[in-house]
Amino acid sequence: MTSPKEQELLALVEQQGILRARQLADHGIARVYLQRLMDKGELERIGRGLYRNPQAEVSLHHSLAAAAQRTPEAVVCLLSALAFHELTTQLPHAVWLALPPGRAAPQPDYPPIQVIHVSGRAFQAGVEEHPIEGVAVPIYGVAKTVADCFKFRNRIGVDVAVESLRQCLAERRCTVDELLHYAAICRMTKVMRPYMEALL
Repeated sequence: MTSPKEQELLALVEQQGILRARQLADHGIARVYLQRLMDKGELERIGRGLYRNPQAEVSLHHSLAAAAQRTPEAVVCLLSALAFHELTTQLPHAVWLALPPGRAAPQPDYPPIQVIHVSGRAFQAGVEEHPIEGVAVPIYGVAKTVADCFKFRNRIGVDVAVESLRQCLAERRCTVDELLHYAAICRMTKVMRPYMEALL
C-alpha cells in the first residue's frame, strides 16, 4: 500500500518529469521514501540524485531534460542544440551545456556533459525554453546556435559550423538578419559573413 508521503512524492515526479533528490526537502518529504518507491518498482534512479517514473515515456531528448534538472543554470548549446533543432545528423555523445565563466563543470554519472563557458550577453541572448518530459529545458535558438558553432568551431569543427549554416539557410529556419544579429553578439560577423555570402 502506498503511504500519503509516497503518493505526494509520486505526484511530484509526475509533475516534474525528472526529480532531483535535493528538491524533496522543499516539500517536506524524507529521502527514505525514494528508496521505498524504488524497492516497489514505482521509481527508478537514472543518475546520482535523479529519479523518474519507470513507466514514463522516454523522449529522444531525455538526456537534455536530465541535464537541465541537474544544472538548471546551464543552457543547451552547440551539437546538442543542433540535434534538438534537427540541423545535424550527428547524435552527440554528451550533452553540450553553456555556463557562465567561473561556474565549475558538473561531472555527473548521467548524462555525460561537455561544457563551454560563455559570458555576458552572449550567454543570455537567444535562450528558448522547451518542455521535455515535463522539464522546462533552456536551449539556444537556431540562429544563436549557428553563431555559437562558428565561435566554438575549434571545439566542434569548422565543417559542422558551415553545415549548420547551410542547412539553416536552405530550410529557412531563420532570417539573414537574425543570423547577423547573433553573429554580432558572438563577435563572429567577420568570420560568418563570407560563408553567408557564398551560400546566399
